Amino acid sequence: MPRSLPARAARPLALTAVAVAALVAAGLSPLPAFAANDVLGDGTTLYADPHSTTLEAASGLNGEARYDAQLLGSFPSATWLTKGTPAEVQQAASVTATAATAAGQVPTFVVYDLPYRDCSQYSAGGAADTAAYEAWIDGVAAGIGSAKAAIMLEPDGLGIIPWYTTNQNVKEWCQPADADAATAAADRFAQLNYAVDALTALPNTAVYLDGTHSGWLSVGDITDRLVKAGVAKTDGFFLNASNYVTTDRLTKYGTWISDCLALTTSVSWWNAGWCASQYYPADPNDFSTWTATDDKYATDMAGAGLVQDAATQKHFVIDTSRNGQGAWSPPAWNGDIEAWCNPPDRGAGLRPSTSTGNPFIDAYLWIKVPGESDGQCYRGTGGPTDPIRGIEDPAAGQWFPQQARELIASASPAFAPVGCHVAYSATKPLFGVFAGGIAITNLGQAPLKSWTLSWNWAGSEKLVTVVGGVKSQAGDAAAITSSRLTGSVKAGGKTAVAFLAKGASTRVEPWLFRVNGQPCSSD
Repeated sequence: MPRSLPARAARPLALTAVAVAALVAAGLSPLPAFAANDVLGDGTTLYADPHSTTLEAASGLNGEARYDAQLLGSFPSATWLTKGTPAEVQQAASVTATAATAAGQVPTFVVYDLPYRDCSQYSAGGAADTAAYEAWIDGVAAGIGSAKAAIMLEPDGLGIIPWYTTNQNVKEWCQPADADAATAAADRFAQLNYAVDALTALPNTAVYLDGTHSGWLSVGDITDRLVKAGVAKTDGFFLNASNYVTTDRLTKYGTWISDCLALTTSVSWWNAGWCASQYYPADPNDFSTWTATDDKYATDMAGAGLVQDAATQKHFVIDTSRNGQGAWSPPAWNGDIEAWCNPPDRGAGLRPSTSTGNPFIDAYLWIKVPGESDGQCYRGTGGPTDPIRGIEDPAAGQWFPQQARELIASASPAFAPVGCHVAYSATKPLFGVFAGGIAITNLGQAPLKSWTLSWNWAGSEKLVTVVGGVKSQAGDAAAITSSRLTGSVKAGGKTAVAFLAKGASTRVEPWLFRVNGQPCSSD
């Protein structure tokens, strides 16, 4: 997973106003036109997968831990494609893309299978070599096909590059012994360019490259990497994947990257190393100074004959899944405290939305699945216990009930109280036929005058008849709308319906119910 690695930041190369004026005289090319994004447009409905790993985790939990997972799983979060053969990943992508299309929603995919992924650390894995990676990417592209999809291409793929030397001539720490030091970095850029070409060639995708975050690479450094990775062909870049940096800092950081990209790609004499950043003239530890970098970009853009314009510059998306309280300030520690790894008391941030109010920001997304562990955090000790939490953390990607509770309890903005509870029961199927009952409790402060209860079956189950309401079903999405007798439910009151269904092979218990579109807790 992406790390917080604020290694020694390089100061941008100095460029005086006199030098700028002289260079402008050499002539400039205008910014290239940047097409409006019709995948993550304002008001787009993002896909909340009713069969997500979060809701799957909820099905095996009880009490508050179950309700927490149901609440987090009721919001759209990304589907991670991380493994499998080309045929297997094609099938996985197709299942999600098809279901989202049927629901009239747009899924977010994280494509994560580069060779030497995560520099063979906590999220180690990935394709064996370039040929295997390209075949795997072809499988992803075939699975998505013509469906609308937002694609986050390779978190940490640009933040952690094997055997890379930066544009400030600094050698990266990632130096795997079994990688060819002479070609590993060039291979990484070739792999990403292949993926960009394959995924942007699809008719309805919005593709974003790894932009790290403001606690990590300088603006000029990540800009240089983005250019080498083929950002010109993409919709832009994503920030803060699986991390905790606050949205206000990321908004500035992303805007500066967009400005730096404009300067670097549109002005023949510009060098990305000259771009101002969170490290200079701003102080990374004092957010009040970040306006100095804003001012530097205004000066540099004007000096280059450019005007900041979201219609022509690259856009970005922000992972807000766990940034409600910002980055953790750890205690003094002997060794690597791994501040990025399951830090305590972080809260969920802004809910996923394409209505951002900022023309440079296409969406706030939950790229990291909130509630899933970053890994087993030893923090410089021999493990297996996390010395900060006093427990053994789940492996990377596994459900972490304690963290899920913290994300909800410390969320900013706070989650609205859950307004309903559902008690579901059903008989064991006989030749696929089963009967059940559903009781709804109104946990809200206002009465319900009518209601629609909706859920998704696990497979091919289908409602046959309902007592107390009117049934409807499309695919695995089922719903019951209240009748005249069952529609009115006072605050704190209950109502119930019964049903007969068919098509089950085993006892069925839906993972998430909604009343009038809002998520309910359920036993």
